[in-house]
Amino acid sequence: MQIAQIAPLYEAVPPRLYGGTERVVAHLCDALVELGHDVTLFAAADARTKAQLVAVRDEAIRLDATVLTSDLAAHLTMLHEVRRRSWQFDVMHFHLDLIHFPMFETLAHKTVTTTHGRLDLKDLPAVYRHWPSFGLVSISDHQRLALPAANWLATVPHGVAPDQFRPCARPRADYLAFLGRMSPEKRPDVAIRIAQRARIPLRMAAKVDMADAAYFEAIARPLLSGPFVEFIGEIGDTDKADFLGHARALLFPVNWPEPFGLVMIEAMACGTPVIAWNSGSVPEVIDDGVTGFIVETEEQALDAIARVPTLDRQRIRSVFEQRFTSMAMARAYLEVYSGVSNRRPLRRVS
Repeated sequence: MQIAQIAPLYEAVPPRLYGGTERVVAHLCDALVELGHDVTLFAAADARTKAQLVAVRDEAIRLDATVLTSDLAAHLTMLHEVRRRSWQFDVMHFHLDLIHFPMFETLAHKTVTTTHGRLDLKDLPAVYRHWPSFGLVSISDHQRLALPAANWLATVPHGVAPDQFRPCARPRADYLAFLGRMSPEKRPDVAIRIAQRARIPLRMAAKVDMADAAYFEAIARPLLSGPFVEFIGEIGDTDKADFLGHARALLFPVNWPEPFGLVMIEAMACGTPVIAWNSGSVPEVIDDGVTGFIVETEEQALDAIARVPTLDRQRIRSVFEQRFTSMAMARAYLEVYSGVSNRRPLRRVS
């Protein structure tokens, strides 16, 4: 099958540091190529991929030192190149949310769009009503609840390459891990408070976005100088396996409708239990009492930390291998692609 993968240009594919969508695209491209398909990746030139790369920008936007850039212009240039080559592909798989809808309206029958972000936003329902011919894939069943009438084709959970994460049967250190963004919805302040109450060191590998700078300065930074807290900043794939694998558990105290939560399956790939709040996709990813614990309160989180030794780290890795590898993800998408390749163009509904 001739498949185009169209990635966001904000991060490299895969990201050098923090980043979710571009990392998933990287794992998906490589798995599809290993399964024998002809894959073309549209991305920035710093991508590392087994697919054929069409570089539409010299480097990913976030690490570009140029002072003035336009992410909209960069993505429109990429979409023009995809549109120009669209005849080459059986399926075009977009990971850009919805910016491609107007330009690809007449080719919607050849597209798949994965919705990577939250969908409970004010202006989204009108857009999806206006372009109903675009087939969508959710990354969790919970994610699609905000848009129940959209043209959902399937739910395909994220997956990662298993060889990037070594299972760790016996961690060489005793600490709790926090990996993500320093943002209100990720609640690093809660993770710090729990670790301090449990009197267990917390290592925090986290990104500070410009959008979260005020929260970080006012709420998070003052807590970093307290006991049991070590802030190490952003880390990339080369450090992530050791960081997660040697932790007693990953703390995931989210306070928003988490669409998926890639770090949860990365921890599982290392055999590391996840203590996660019951929000968004969490119940679809974590098997309570098997791969971690799903909690509602800080008291329950403290109890979960005490029960972590009862979990089998090898079993956690086994569950990951059954459900969340890049190959499992690729095969699920191939089923979606097969249905798309048999679709006919739909008449536009005004």
